[in-house]
Amino acid sequence: MTAAAATRIAIITGASSGIGAATARGLAAAGYRVVLTARRKDRIEALAAELNDAGHDAVAYALDVTDRAAVDEFATAFRKIAVLVNNAGGALGADPIATGDPADWRQMYETNVIGTLNVTQALLPALTASGDGTVVVLSSTAGHGTYEGGGGYVAAKHAEHVLAETLRLEIVGTPVRVIEVAPGMVKTDEFALTRFGGDADKAAKVYAGVAEPLTADDVADTITWAVTRPPHVNIDLLVVRPRAQASNSKVHRES
Repeated sequence: MTAAAATRIAIITGASSGIGAATARGLAAAGYRVVLTARRKDRIEALAAELNDAGHDAVAYALDVTDRAAVDEFATAFRKIAVLVNNAGGALGADPIATGDPADWRQMYETNVIGTLNVTQALLPALTASGDGTVVVLSSTAGHGTYEGGGGYVAAKHAEHVLAETLRLEIVGTPVRVIEVAPGMVKTDEFALTRFGGDADKAAKVYAGVAEPLTADDVADTITWAVTRPPHVNIDLLVVRPRAQASNSKVHRES
């Protein structure tokens, strides 16, 4: 990174754990001043302290991306930012369409789609003002193909993919890139556990027999690579899966 990059700001939503926290570490190491946002203030404050102790520049800001008034207030703190990583999101449940909980569907849409919309709209002027802005939308392979029991999450991630694709069309000619990173099977401490309401047995079955699912660091490394390409290079869509996963429904599991 150039010396100027050390003064450039990267904002990461959902930075309290998993891919968000790993991305914050990756961008901090790449020379960015990182702003960590999430609802769990204690988690992001601990991560900011870790990064600052390591000689990086990090600050924590408690934020619920579905609260538009709070997002707008947060955005007033920035005249220019270089990078926005829309990572906040998640899955709830794996019920079939016939019995899926509409409340879960609504919450997934609010967090994954409306949350991304809120933060992107609020910060787009600051990204444009930087003269070299990057919006990252962390979608999922669920945004590019469906699977049984995934209807609500798949619908939300398809919408998030469309948001990224449409934004890229609408702002072409401005100094802002739109990058979509779509991970497949990633094993983190919380994703599957949250999806299944804290049921550790159900969460473990997601990864059963898969020798090496992706890690949060794998995805963060991909995001950091895409963000640090030269300004004229746009990675429109990067799909990343573990070698054992050929599709959303085709996974090699060892006995």
